Amino acid sequence: MDDWIDYYDSTHTIYASKLHRDLHFQIIARDIIGYISSPDAVVLDYACGEALSAAKVADACAKLYLAEPAPGVRGRLIARFAPNTKIRVRSLDDLRKMDDAVDLVIMNSVAQYMTPEELDTAFAVVRRLLKPAGRLVLGDILRPDVGMARDVLALLKFARAHGFLKDALYGLASTALSDYRQLRTRVGLQRYGENEMIEKLARAGFSAVRAPQNIGHNPWRMTFVARHALQLG
Repeated sequence: MDDWIDYYDSTHTIYASKLHRDLHFQIIARDIIGYISSPDAVVLDYACGEALSAAKVADACAKLYLAEPAPGVRGRLIARFAPNTKIRVRSLDDLRKMDDAVDLVIMNSVAQYMTPEELDTAFAVVRRLLKPAGRLVLGDILRPDVGMARDVLALLKFARAHGFLKDALYGLASTALSDYRQLRTRVGLQRYGENEMIEKLARAGFSAVRAPQNIGHNPWRMTFVARHALQLG
């Protein structure tokens, strides 16, 4: 995951335009809010990225932890949300020592950047923090039977619907020559089938189902909702 952390901590061009970037975070925030069951909830966004719309999520809950591994991004989060008393920024290492139990953990567009072993470690941390009735929402999981062409199509449909199609086409051309494409080719992204992810979560102590809709704009990726598995006997 370190190579990807360094990439997202750099001045990257993953978004086609400012409108694309802003809409991306607005839609993710909207979808996260849909999983918040109570205004008293404590929410953890694991490897949250820039989280530009996190204030909207914080408005819907009692406390929001933004956990981010990239130090530069984390510094911007601290500066951006310093006035918001509901938001706390943490590193991933901080989570290992955190005592506050949480009602909802979001891990969106994270698993593809982790090795399977790193993801298992993250699941163990989440399981310790999650309240008995809490939920883990694991979003934007790449499927092994869906290639990059579907990602491109999803982006173009999203861009056309929201008025930045020209920027998206230019951005795709730029991405083909960018560090992102080179890194994706060299390091790769982890992909999981539906049953494979459900079984992986089960081995980590969770009972999981696939959600009807993915978090974000890409319908060809998957979201899973997991709870503590029942302990029998």
